[in-house]
Amino acid sequence: MLTTDTRTVYDADLNLFRDQVRKFYARALIPNLDRWEEEGVVDRGFWLAAGDAGLLCPQVPEAYGGLGADYRYNAVIGEELSYAGSSAGITLQSDIVVDDIINYGSQGQKQRWLPGMVSGEVITAIAMTEPGAGSDLQGVRTTAIRDGNHYVVSGSKTYITNGQSADLIVVVAKTDPAAGSKGISLILVEGDRAGFKRGRNLDKVGQNSADTSELFFEDVRVPITNCLGEEGKGFAYLMNQLPQERLQIAIAGQAGAQRAFDEAVKFTKERKAFKQTVFDFQNTRFTLGALKAKLQAGWAHLDWCMARHLEKKLTAAEASAAKLFHTELQWEVCDAALQLHGGAGYMNEYPIARLWRDARVQRIYGGTSEIMKEVVARSI
Repeated sequence: MLTTDTRTVYDADLNLFRDQVRKFYARALIPNLDRWEEEGVVDRGFWLAAGDAGLLCPQVPEAYGGLGADYRYNAVIGEELSYAGSSAGITLQSDIVVDDIINYGSQGQKQRWLPGMVSGEVITAIAMTEPGAGSDLQGVRTTAIRDGNHYVVSGSKTYITNGQSADLIVVVAKTDPAAGSKGISLILVEGDRAGFKRGRNLDKVGQNSADTSELFFEDVRVPITNCLGEEGKGFAYLMNQLPQERLQIAIAGQAGAQRAFDEAVKFTKERKAFKQTVFDFQNTRFTLGALKAKLQAGWAHLDWCMARHLEKKLTAAEASAAKLFHTELQWEVCDAALQLHGGAGYMNEYPIARLWRDARVQRIYGGTSEIMKEVVARSI
């Protein structure tokens, strides 16, 4: 269990909320983890239950059915989700997509979509990555060309989280292919639009319960009113949201690292070898001691980042540094924890196997570690 005694950004109300989140996950999430891993998707019943429990998009204003809460509530939900060992796509909806609609959506778009996103009746995705464009968003080829009162959306996307389930997709597309980054817009595409097709649920190394898909847009017509914010401002909007997106990944990384560490401590204290526990060996104690020191520093750094974010002062470089540090730490801890399990760690019946698999992509999506180093270096 995550301890919050030394955390500096949470208060009594947040601790009570965390207790509610844990109880909900114990009841509705953890018993279903293995089934969702096998099925490759989290069922809609969980989304609806999460909405009913107030765990989706807590920052949505009360006028649209939300709690009007600050980002710390998102952080609690994300920390506990990662610590539980789940890759459910609710944080994508709550920490990324919903803020695009809150910050840039029209009144009509907010009224139409926000209540359903809060209740779990509407599942969302954001379609950025393409077969030929990942970290370089300016290289997207999907277009949304005006035709009268409509856009005609054409192109394909890949590696899209919630792709199999999404009722609404925020599509990154070029409304002016000749204008570079200034020609990129965010277009809302409903999942039942003619010409929109979902590809296969992609077979991944880890995070198997997070449905991840190819999406195809074959001359999909949507009304001009489906443009999110101003036409041509999509790239700027995405850049504005990057600090929170990368902070969310850092939060998941730190909590996942803590869970892996806790699993290693538990296993090594129970496992006997050569008439003593594995924990009693100096190598084990030195390994775990070094990791605990890094985790301690990690939690302090994460609280600093969240405090900065709450004050709207967290910079792109600071958020990139957080993603870099915490996801690299997650991989270091998960790999060391699996090693301390010995052969048992390679067996899927032990939680560390899933934690290890799921951790690998954290250093890739949301900007690779290499890109994060470049962003940080530019601030020096």
